[in-house]
Amino acid sequence: MNDLQVDATTAHSFLPKVSVVVPIYNGEADLPDLISCLLSQTYPQDRVEYLLVDNNSSDRTPTFLKTAAELSPLTIHPVSENQIQSSYAARNTGIRSATGEIIAFTDADCRPQPQWLELLIQPFINLDVVIVVGEITALPGKTILEQHADRQETLSQKHTLSHPFCAYGQTANLAIRRLALEKVGMFRPYLTTGGDADICWRILMAKIGKLEFAPNAIVQHRHRTTFQELQSQWRRYGRSNRYLHELYGVELMPMLTRKDYFYRLVRWLLKEVPKNLFKAIAGKATFVDFFSTPIGLFTAKARYLGQSEAKLPDNAEIIDWL
Repeated sequence: MNDLQVDATTAHSFLPKVSVVVPIYNGEADLPDLISCLLSQTYPQDRVEYLLVDNNSSDRTPTFLKTAAELSPLTIHPVSENQIQSSYAARNTGIRSATGEIIAFTDADCRPQPQWLELLIQPFINLDVVIVVGEITALPGKTILEQHADRQETLSQKHTLSHPFCAYGQTANLAIRRLALEKVGMFRPYLTTGGDADICWRILMAKIGKLEFAPNAIVQHRHRTTFQELQSQWRRYGRSNRYLHELYGVELMPMLTRKDYFYRLVRWLLKEVPKNLFKAIAGKATFVDFFSTPIGLFTAKARYLGQSEAKLPDNAEIIDWL
């Protein structure tokens, strides 16, 4: 019991200086809710600074950030990255301005829950931990696409943590010890996707320390509501596959043939639809259950198209350094 009390006391007193970096592009509509979530954080306000990085927005984002910095009780530093249009370049700009020993990342359209930062930072009490990954859950959605993505847990970090090449965390909910960034460099500024995997893999492959998962450190994110948005999302995943293949030799997604599509659609019509119909009559299936397979085929095709059309930019080899 005494050991447990000591551990609890030590954990409670572990309050390193934290810098939260948020890249923002045309985030005017999202910023009020984001600031509200940051105000609700249980981590002591005097131990955290927020680097909100405008990435050449064309809306009123810069004005909002200036006002927030002046009026909010939080320590908010508005920063600008106007040379490179890339969220990773924006994050690098935030990192350069950061003074914390831990750098945490989220996005403007995310909604960190009140204990997010407190729980995300706690694993760093172990000096062997250099990366901590929090969980991403869905904001409540009403459309069939949102409900399908929620059912599939599309945004969950469990997918990235079980990556067959190497575990990593998405920058929507990620924290990295500053020392690791000093040793392996920051993000590749010219990458447009896949940079979160790249930076985690560089750190882990350098054997600086280990990665920990903090499942209760939660940020919420909204799923896509239209097929156009959904296609864009999965094409980006496909481009990430291609870039990581070029950089690390990660296996590419195999192409689904016409025979594959035909088989799965026939199986859906003849087996899954009747099965879900009976379940619906019994009150055990919802509307989204009927369309899981067609939506899954749609996203698989979008991902393959993104993968097949992408080409790693020549300047993607560049790594920014502190």
